[in-house]
Amino acid sequence: MTRRAIVLLSGGLDSTTAAAAAQAQGYSLLALTIDYNQRHRRELAAAADVARTLEVARHVVLPVDLRAFGGSALTDEIAVPKGRSDHAMAAEIPVTYVPARNTVFLSLALAWAEAAQAQAIFIGVNALDYSGYPDCRPDFIAAFEAMARLATKAGVGGDWSLTVETPLIALSKAQIVRLGVDLGVDFGRTWSCYDPTPDGLHCGQCDSCLLRRRGFQEAGVPDPTAYA
Repeated sequence: MTRRAIVLLSGGLDSTTAAAAAQAQGYSLLALTIDYNQRHRRELAAAADVARTLEVARHVVLPVDLRAFGGSALTDEIAVPKGRSDHAMAAEIPVTYVPARNTVFLSLALAWAEAAQAQAIFIGVNALDYSGYPDCRPDFIAAFEAMARLATKAGVGGDWSLTVETPLIALSKAQIVRLGVDLGVDFGRTWSCYDPTPDGLHCGQCDSCLLRRRGFQEAGVPDPTAYA
């Protein structure tokens, strides 16, 4: 029987590496990209490119307009923080946090997983070298997995077992880069920047760009990213 996995694919460095990890484990990939009307919409093109490269069985781009709610620098007219230190990043949950985003994304992935009878959901969350998002933490993932068993017909029926896989959750950004290299990921196809320049470059100064750049530097891997 073919093992299927739903992969939440944003087109970023982390989600692409998580997708490659799922593929390396023998899963047939069903890639889900959420178009939530994010300001860094350039990542949607990256997700499509990555999905083609990985030759996923199916790629769904699902529109869910979180800009209607706002409340984040990624979905509202709020400035994206630039040039922050590690201390500043870790001091509080940043304004780039999108309210309940991973809860929404995982719920949509769960719906597809049940319909497709997939055995796993892969998500590239990271709790170690990241910006303090509460929905990237192990206890949240464990709680969601438990909820999935209670909230689905297949789970309640006892004939379906689903796991939420987080292969990157305890890795530093440098370790993620090294893992991606080992898995053959073409990082030049990925996108991380929260605030792209008008000519389509990574800004180089938002939290995501700073973490990405440092990850390549600390991994000793050439950075293919075009920064402003």
